[in-house]
Amino acid sequence: MINILYAGSPDVSAIPLERLIAESVTPGAQFRIAGVLTNPPAAQGRSKALVPTPVAQEAERAESRYGITVPVFTPEKLGAQAREQIAAVHPDLLVCFAYGKIFGPKFMALFPYGGINLHPSLLPAYRGCAPVPAAILDCKSETGITVQKLAAQMDSGNILLQRIIPLSGTETAGVLLESAARAGAEMLLEIITGAAKNRAIPEGIPQNDADATYSAMLKKEDGLIDWHDTARAIDAKIRAFNPWPGAFTRVRGVQLKIHRAAVYGGELPQQAREALDRGAIPGTVLGVDKKEGILIQTGNGILAAATLQWQTKKAVDWKDFINGSGDFPGMICGTQE
Repeated sequence: MINILYAGSPDVSAIPLERLIAESVTPGAQFRIAGVLTNPPAAQGRSKALVPTPVAQEAERAESRYGITVPVFTPEKLGAQAREQIAAVHPDLLVCFAYGKIFGPKFMALFPYGGINLHPSLLPAYRGCAPVPAAILDCKSETGITVQKLAAQMDSGNILLQRIIPLSGTETAGVLLESAARAGAEMLLEIITGAAKNRAIPEGIPQNDADATYSAMLKKEDGLIDWHDTARAIDAKIRAFNPWPGAFTRVRGVQLKIHRAAVYGGELPQQAREALDRGAIPGTVLGVDKKEGILIQTGNGILAAATLQWQTKKAVDWKDFINGSGDFPGMICGTQE
């Protein structure tokens, strides 16, 4: 029986945990979730009430679902006190997905089987914090998910298992990350089951550092749309930054988010053709296609915006948006005035 400490925090990290807990209570299971390691509760909403992470909430649901108690550890730092508390549950293996803190050698010494990590890319491609948005931004035809051994350097561990995920060019980062997490849960089960049988984690295949690429942490300002980019690149940005930080522009100084769009390939309506004939610059709202949405000129091609959101207002589809902003056609996105 392998005792697992699961480390993670956000919604997507709760997906594999849910699967592992469910499998751990089946007859003949060869592992158990000895505890979870997650970030401390954070203040949310207007009331600033402290809310546990999604991973903590998933662990707490195990009692009502399966009648088992999964200890939850929420240290600010992985110091001596945290190590002592975690050692008390006798963990054998650390399983990590989106925890967000570095594991030092003293902490890793708690785990006889070492640690494994789920990373949503085909390592060594897209090491780092935002591999899913990076793959979408680069308009890749495929990405994937990797189970790697934890190593001292970020995302550089030996590869234990990989799965390719084909990309259609319509995925948002949120949808793709959820799909990767569900596939990753099954991969973790495969590795853990094998470890229980062989009493060890496989050595794995070393990564070729020369092939490594990196994905930087996203910032809110990264979502600003440059209308001189191509329609394809802007569509990719909108999808890559959905749900966070969101792709946005400014119209007469007011922020406008575009949540959903597509490269336009239809026959231009007359209003849009006339705007093009007048020499529309990138960012010009050309008009409306009754099937596709609001048409905006880019540096190369036309973008059809389908779901939009003015600052301080709710996101709406393009029809409701036009009903509330009838003078929008003819405006220029990316302007302060």
